[in-house]
Amino acid sequence: MSLLPRVLLFLLLSCGVLNSYEARSEVLDKTEIVSETPPSDTEPAAEAEHHGPSPWSVIPFVVLLLMIATGPLFYEHFWHKNYPLISIVLAVLVVAYYLFSLHNQHSPVHSFFEYFQFISLLTGLFVASGGIMINVDKEARPMTNVAILAIGGVIANIIGTTGASMLLIRPFIRLNKNRVKAYHIIFFIFVVSNIGGSLTPIGDPPLFLGFLKGVPFFWTFTHNLLPWAFAIVLILAIFYYFDIRNKTDFSEGEELPEPTGNISMRGSRNFIWLAVIVGSVFLDPNVFSWVPAIDYHGQKFSFIREIIMLTSAVLSFKLADKHALEGNGFSFEPIREVAFIFIGIFGTMMPALEMVGDYAKSPEGAALISHNTLYWGTGLLSGFLDNAPTYINFLTAAMASTGASINSLPDVVSFANGGFKDSILDLKAISVAAVFFGAMTYIGNGPNFMVKSIAEQVGIKMPSFFGYIIRFSIPMLIPIFILVWLIFFAFQH
Repeated sequence: MSLLPRVLLFLLLSCGVLNSYEARSEVLDKTEIVSETPPSDTEPAAEAEHHGPSPWSVIPFVVLLLMIATGPLFYEHFWHKNYPLISIVLAVLVVAYYLFSLHNQHSPVHSFFEYFQFISLLTGLFVASGGIMINVDKEARPMTNVAILAIGGVIANIIGTTGASMLLIRPFIRLNKNRVKAYHIIFFIFVVSNIGGSLTPIGDPPLFLGFLKGVPFFWTFTHNLLPWAFAIVLILAIFYYFDIRNKTDFSEGEELPEPTGNISMRGSRNFIWLAVIVGSVFLDPNVFSWVPAIDYHGQKFSFIREIIMLTSAVLSFKLADKHALEGNGFSFEPIREVAFIFIGIFGTMMPALEMVGDYAKSPEGAALISHNTLYWGTGLLSGFLDNAPTYINFLTAAMASTGASINSLPDVVSFANGGFKDSILDLKAISVAAVFFGAMTYIGNGPNFMVKSIAEQVGIKMPSFFGYIIRFSIPMLIPIFILVWLIFFAFQH
């Protein structure tokens, strides 16, 4: 058995999911879904309850991950030609199983709206930032690169990890055009696309979901600041160690002009579109009742903000500075690849998420809940499943273990403010792990795959799915995550 199935099976087995889920399904005719927004009290029982998925239903998800990992490496032509069809077929298989075998419409509908929200935000930020050309005409020194990564890690909390990634990845590559290596892109993903966005709800989708549920806006800054700073400093120190040993790759006889030291920008008007897109994120019908929404059995699904995001994407492209687009080498291929790959991921990960969430809410699962298990459980699963619903699953379980409900605003506020035993530490563990561990794989967070695609588009040879994990994530991130756990969680009470 190859590495990825071993990892996924280990995660599920270590939680007791596959061992206990089938046995409990024989006793329990119905099972509650734990998702980003659990069924409301007004939802009919027929929609809120259903038979749980069988353990074999995670196979399409594992197959998709294996093909993402091995396709570009062993059958590149076939994969690049057929990945849209493969993603759609695998997603359709799981959706059909839910609709016709489990008679569960709620999960596919909810997954569709999650995907629609996800891809609308990524598309808006990708297109709007593609019309902003930042040129850093400086010598590509290690400290200059460290400064760019650090700045990206800060602004990720203002315009999100996706916005910061799309804004800075192209100038970062241009700055290092004669010495760029795969590790430049990997560390960019570590800092700008993931860990940097740990301080505000805008930074990363899991934290924004927590904010919508009732976690105070500045809670993440107050409680995540020290782990964020610690991890960022360590990662930048490791990057500096690598970069100071890198040599500029000049072609024979090539003479480059002396850098002026200037920083220039074209297409700054697109910052207006970025602001519109980021601002529209807050137009959530579950928070503001006046926002139009699609009401599905008592649940409100947003569509206005997604229309705003997609409209902003179209207008920002139509009205963009053409020289900025050309200078950035802008094309729609990276967002196309992300769109199709994540159709498959959102469609096939439903059984895995449900089994993990259901077990975490069970009495035997709740008995295992502590800030330590929440940190590692949320983290390891966030690297392979979408980290937003994983965050909600574990927060739901943590609150349920104290008798609190994630659907009660007073309960969420009280949980965040320490109204329950160890609740602040539990929420901190979930929040830090969901964001940090998104850097573990190319699919752990939305911008990861997009940054990889942009780098490959300009000719940078990126490591494979397994290469990323084995060469970078395990030797570099895991030791840092262990240190974060030891310092901020392991011995805390």
